[in-house]
Amino acid sequence: MQLYTYFRSSAAYRVRIALGLKGLDWTAIPVHLVRDGGEQHSATYKALNPGALVPTLKDGGAVINQSLAIIEYLDERHPEPPLLPVDAVARAQVRALAYDIACDVHPLNNLRVLQYLENQLQVDAQAKQQWYLHWVKLGLEAFEQQLANHQQAGPFCYGEVPTLADICLVPQVFNAHRFGFDTGHLARITRAVQACEALPAFQQARPERQADAQ
Repeated sequence: MQLYTYFRSSAAYRVRIALGLKGLDWTAIPVHLVRDGGEQHSATYKALNPGALVPTLKDGGAVINQSLAIIEYLDERHPEPPLLPVDAVARAQVRALAYDIACDVHPLNNLRVLQYLENQLQVDAQAKQQWYLHWVKLGLEAFEQQLANHQQAGPFCYGEVPTLADICLVPQVFNAHRFGFDTGHLARITRAVQACEALPAFQQARPERQADAQ
């Protein structure tokens, strides 16, 4: 199993966490998103993933992109431990939390969007920072309220074990901190992130622990 990854990519970070939670063996193939204009734009990589994004998973003859599709594929192929609850309502609520991050928060603050703001629209560094902070604040504060609405016991986003929601949350919070957004006022998010970061799968997936972070 091979994962095309970049150490700072939030989406690749999600998949690394899932692979760790599943205890799967895999090989990292780094794709540097900045060097030489971005290795994701090479003809070789775009033949594998026409969207020129990471991550991409190769598992035997299967090639899968989009982090959530990869994670659900891993969950179906390797069902223990499960990353989604059994109950249909609970599964939908966990998916919704994950999509809040992956579909609403992350795309607006993704590297290619920030690069477009800077390079094509000539937005200065201060305005680009304001853009980032506006959307991450809006998204994470809404996520915090959703956690309150679900009223789940346990330290994680949705109960006593990490789920797809936690897998999406932790990389986004890491990214938010890197860009200077303080999440200290978000008590439920802080509790979930702390619980996750105590687990080896989350620790080993951290950006600074990846070989291409050197």
